[in-house]
Amino acid sequence: MNTYGRFPLELVRGRGVWVWDSNGRRYLDGVAGIAVCTLGHSSRALRHALGRQLRKLQHVSNLYRVPEQEQLAGWIRDNSCADSVFFCNSGAEANEAAIKLARKHGHVVRGIDTSSERGPLILSAQASFHGRTLAAVTATGQPKYHQGFEPMVQGFRYFPYNDIAAFEALLHKCEAAGPRVAAVLLEPLQGEGGVNPGNPAFFKRVRELCDRYNILLILDEVQVGVGRSGCLWGYQKLGIEPDAFTLAKGLGGGFPIGALCVKAKVDHLKPGEHASTFGGNPMACRAGLTVAEELSRRNLPAHAEAMGKLLQERLLDLAGRHPLVIEGVRGWGLLQGLVLRAEGPAAIDVVKAAMAEGLLLVPAGTNVVRFVPPLTIQPRHIREAVKRLERALLACQKPTPSPN
Repeated sequence: MNTYGRFPLELVRGRGVWVWDSNGRRYLDGVAGIAVCTLGHSSRALRHALGRQLRKLQHVSNLYRVPEQEQLAGWIRDNSCADSVFFCNSGAEANEAAIKLARKHGHVVRGIDTSSERGPLILSAQASFHGRTLAAVTATGQPKYHQGFEPMVQGFRYFPYNDIAAFEALLHKCEAAGPRVAAVLLEPLQGEGGVNPGNPAFFKRVRELCDRYNILLILDEVQVGVGRSGCLWGYQKLGIEPDAFTLAKGLGGGFPIGALCVKAKVDHLKPGEHASTFGGNPMACRAGLTVAEELSRRNLPAHAEAMGKLLQERLLDLAGRHPLVIEGVRGWGLLQGLVLRAEGPAAIDVVKAAMAEGLLLVPAGTNVVRFVPPLTIQPRHIREAVKRLERALLACQKPTPSPN
């Protein structure tokens, strides 16, 4: 179906931070499948682990115990604030599960009358992105993603990201006539919305108010989690703990897997209330376990923090050389955004020019170029990426008209 505006590029193989197209040309990959290929392309650890697993067992039903699933859930439990995990296949599915959990929390804990027009509400941020399924796209605070799919799912309200006053005003308005808000759903750092890092003071206040009203605080860590931020989880950058958080993308290193991770006190879902045929199957969980083992063995979160600092420094140097084109740089770890000035080239134009220079990048909105490379990237790759990016910026700038 015609659902993708694809670039005219056919990628056929990869190794580490490099990919090759069907013509044999090599590209430095700053996209990593959009923050997916945690260990890079054709990771030896993943190749060996998934080959062994395929010879052992590829899929069984969740009617039975799955040892690999239990092991991966145990790793998440032991290394996060979560006590229990539900596995699915994507970030959108993980957020759908979180939305169902929020609805049930509103009913059984907050006592919200779910049968009336005053049903439970979920508050999310403007410029957010939570997935493409109907409820997840409704939670997404960007009207452009809603167009053509109305009516949207009821029960969502939006407020400006990082704006404490606006959040408090919306919360108090919603709660004025009695319990109404079931959950707050937020990204620790907004990826698709322009690489906007969360403000720790804002998240601390949201956490305080959620505790006061017994509202779920759910964090969407689909893009920023699994070491990409420089910490294992994005919430660690904010100094708070959520009641639940969602994962996908980098968790499987390229193999589809998603997860809803919850604290015991909000583990409301019972047998028969939610399920996934493929969720948590042996192959997906073996991929997740391999990523987990490599994160620990190679200390990749710390490496991502160090490489992110180097990348940010290099991008700031670039901004200093091109102040009429670049407005600034922002991000955490290996999720960095180069913010372009409105009067300069659009992000998509820079991405296309970078591709011509053998560098793959991805836009985050109209004026932000996003870097989400494999966590295994090295300093020499970062230096080379910024050189290619500078050539791309020069290539897509409009020439200054002659005064004559």
